[in-house]
Amino acid sequence: MPFVLDCSVTMSWVFSDERTPDTTELLQSLTEDVAVVPQIWSFEVANVLLVATRRGRIKHNDQLHLVAAITALPIEVDRESHSQALTATLNIASEQGLSAYDAAYLELALRRSLPLATLDRRLRSTCAAVGVVSVLG
Repeated sequence: MPFVLDCSVTMSWVFSDERTPDTTELLQSLTEDVAVVPQIWSFEVANVLLVATRRGRIKHNDQLHLVAAITALPIEVDRESHSQALTATLNIASEQGLSAYDAAYLELALRRSLPLATLDRRLRSTCAAVGVVSVLG
């Protein structure tokens, strides 16, 4: 079944010290499933890789290989998330006390009736409160 993927889970696939058996299983599910992401996801992933490179956690060459591996995954970028940013996403963020970034994932999950994969405890808790299935929790 398709699911909404957030940056925290994506990065658990990149950094072995953040990986869990559940996130590994979710990655393996992409052989048959597709992950859906809001447009902000690409910027969040890019920023984490940039910071990791600047801090010496990964090398620049590793960054290039990781980007290639991530972009090879069956990940669909939702083209409507941008048009929702100043309406539904902003409302969700305000009502639920989330950042606009986290609310973008939740808005997408709500709009598409999909489960959400996140390692963020607050976002998982909010999922439960609004009736969105959390894949990891």
